[in-house]
Amino acid sequence: MIAEPTSNATAANDNATELGSGKMFDAIAARYDRLNRILSLGLDQRWRRATVEAMVLEPGARVLDLATGTGDLALAVAAGSTDTRIVGSDPSEKMLAIGDGKVAGAGLGQRVHLEVGDAQSIEHPDDSFDACCMAFGIRNVPDRKKALQEMARVVRPGGRIAILELAEPERGLLAYGARFYIRVVVPWIGAWLSGAKEYRYLQASIQAFPPPERFAGVMRSAGLEVLDVRPLTFGVVTLYVGRVPS
Repeated sequence: MIAEPTSNATAANDNATELGSGKMFDAIAARYDRLNRILSLGLDQRWRRATVEAMVLEPGARVLDLATGTGDLALAVAAGSTDTRIVGSDPSEKMLAIGDGKVAGAGLGQRVHLEVGDAQSIEHPDDSFDACCMAFGIRNVPDRKKALQEMARVVRPGGRIAILELAEPERGLLAYGARFYIRVVVPWIGAWLSGAKEYRYLQASIQAFPPPERFAGVMRSAGLEVLDVRPLTFGVVTLYVGRVPS
């Protein structure tokens, strides 16, 4: 559990950072897509489509997808138009290799490019993208404010940033059941189907992530205008929409 004495907080955070690294995702890359569908009850693709819609992309937009993993969100962006160009960045080479195969299979190699990268140090010039998105990745970033500042730097003024992240519902009739599912069922099913203890980290990282309004405050401190903080599916995930000031 995350609720440990203050003296152990640094060690716990260091361990969570290590578990959330590219190497951890390399270890589960071959099973990642299948487990996502099962653990999200098939809703993860719907959440990604909502993220794409939140960016309000114009024709010919250039989009950066951080923590792209196997490229599902990048492909969802490409599916929304015929001329959008997407760069997907992720620290896991094995996840990207699977994503490259999916991009090639969809015939989108001319519009979707996947590359190794770190959200805290984006290797692209200022104002080089019209929008940026990130699904289920910001909680794995050690310095979230730095990553948000980097997003604001590479997205042009007026461009949107859409971040999708898992959450633990705190209120409502279904909150208890959702918390039980995230804390107990998700890591158990993940470990059972994949044989990977890394799915224990999923539960811990969700618990450790700040509540929606607090994370929205981090977005503001990074220089972004917060346009929307939208709970989806009874608050199991939250969609954060920001804009780079004009």
